[in-house]
Amino acid sequence: MARPTPPLEWIVAPAPVPYEEALAFMDARVAAIADGREAECVWLLEHPPLYTAGTSADPAELVDPDRFPIYEAGRGGRYTYHGPGQRVAYVMLDLKARGRDVRRLVTGLEDWLIATLSALGVAGERSDSGVGVFVGEAKIASIGVRIRRWVSFHGVSLNVSPNLEHFSGIVPCGLHGTPVTSLEALGAETDMARVDTALRTSFEKVFGLPAA
Repeated sequence: MARPTPPLEWIVAPAPVPYEEALAFMDARVAAIADGREAECVWLLEHPPLYTAGTSADPAELVDPDRFPIYEAGRGGRYTYHGPGQRVAYVMLDLKARGRDVRRLVTGLEDWLIATLSALGVAGERSDSGVGVFVGEAKIASIGVRIRRWVSFHGVSLNVSPNLEHFSGIVPCGLHGTPVTSLEALGAETDMARVDTALRTSFEKVFGLPAA
């Protein structure tokens, strides 16, 4: 008889999480999910101001290297910014139970963000410029994932009310000349608890639960 699939766990961090702590948590949780010891997990959090470099990061796109701490993230993508007012969602899913399709995962993450924005009264969309979600010409959410033993980690970041000037220290996601925006800049919802509710409701609609 197949072992029942444990329910996906949602965790909301009450305070900004140091980046090293987040990486350590994800490493341990991914191993536990791959071994069948723990459930899938979505972790909602904020970070202190910092820049992360993905596996395709170009040093020329680090405009101000002395501004904030810089971390090698190990995820796909280029440079990005994390900081207060930005909702980061680390998504640890067992892709063995979800079709072993990385492209489908990334598309699902985009669908999730677009559905979340719609629930908050904002029309988000994909762009030919690259992975992520945009409002008009401006980027409002980024995606960067890594897969280990068919378990995903890292995930998405949604600009709720961060200091958008902090993005000026990098070329965000390698998109030269592309502005960034936020829910606050668009005059939309900035209450993080309400954003989290929209994220959770939309996630369940897009991803559902894996088969047992």
